[in-house]
Amino acid sequence: MRFCPLCATALETIELGDRPRLACPASACDFVHWDNPTPVVAAVVEHAGQVLIARNAEWPAGMFGLVTGFLEPREDPAEGVLREVHEELGVTGELGDLIGVYEFTPRNQVIIAYHVRTQGDIVLGEELVEYKLIAPDQCRVWPLATGLALRDWLRQRGHDPETVTFPRNN
Repeated sequence: MRFCPLCATALETIELGDRPRLACPASACDFVHWDNPTPVVAAVVEHAGQVLIARNAEWPAGMFGLVTGFLEPREDPAEGVLREVHEELGVTGELGDLIGVYEFTPRNQVIIAYHVRTQGDIVLGEELVEYKLIAPDQCRVWPLATGLALRDWLRQRGHDPETVTFPRNN
């Protein structure tokens, strides 16, 4: 955001509280761009005793993650994660425990992760192109948001998953 949505004045960085914020310098305008994170739900899907990971259509081959989706306005996160599982996998899920809440700063998101049990035939929605089922003791985790949720869920079940890192694009 570069301009005030109320008066079109160029925004400036100011110190507000303990953080720099973009704000409108116009004397008649008090707009502050708070840049609040977007809420996202994530599911550690347990299907037939295995962990389901999926590849989004926009991701490169070989890159998999948890089923995730944006929380809808006024939607309860527990209902939202079940909606996403149904939309993305074509199955009805049974809600397990809240695993935790994780920051994902690269996309300014807050991830609300749940365990969801599913059964039946998986039919991928339009956003996913493939999935894998992995035994919990064979899962590897990644050191960001949903990977941390998967790690915590696995640890709750007595597993000590290996953490993998991704090459950085410089």
